[in-house]
Amino acid sequence: MIDPSRFRRLQAVLDRRQPDLTVLLESVNKEHNVSAVIRSCDAVGVLEAHAVPPKLGLSLHGVISAGASKWVKIHRHPDGPTAVRYLQHEGFQVVAAHPSRNAVDFRDVDYARPTAILMGAELYGVGEESLSLADMTAVIPMAGMVRSLNVSVATALFLYEAQRQREAKGMYAASRLSVELRARTLFEWCYPEFARAFRDRGLPYPELGEDGEIVGSLDSLKG
Repeated sequence: MIDPSRFRRLQAVLDRRQPDLTVLLESVNKEHNVSAVIRSCDAVGVLEAHAVPPKLGLSLHGVISAGASKWVKIHRHPDGPTAVRYLQHEGFQVVAAHPSRNAVDFRDVDYARPTAILMGAELYGVGEESLSLADMTAVIPMAGMVRSLNVSVATALFLYEAQRQREAKGMYAASRLSVELRARTLFEWCYPEFARAFRDRGLPYPELGEDGEIVGSLDSLKG
């Protein structure tokens, strides 16, 4: 069973998760960049991220992600427009990182609203159709000769501005997850192998005690 001190740390981290702040990566094809983005997501409290896998698939570099993929669930979508529409249907404003004529300074976006930050591939940027569907575009001001930043660095800047704004509004002060989502996520964080077994059998997760112990029997997993 889980160590009680680790259980309390997992609770503390989970209670700062932001269910309405996310990142959408559209065909970002370098695994070290994807991994670095997921690490930044974990650092600022993103609960779930979204991605449109590139043609060769989506993988994460374990060293760079520092195990963050265990704590940030990644939802995969078949293409950018589908992902954008899905997030908008869920109530997110989709902010595309793109230097369009109407783009605003990334620090002027209201990240206290449910927000999905859309980042494109390193070479081509956000796809045209996804861009046309986005609610707004934002840019990071550049004072040098280089016109853009690495996608993982740019994403980190967006995320930390979102965190700054949300901290100022007290949005990290208490858990913002529903009781059901918090309980489900906590069990999956504490007991990933048991969670997988319960899901495979279509069984509900058991409750956890005050020190993280599983309340009740695991006999339903036998056989």
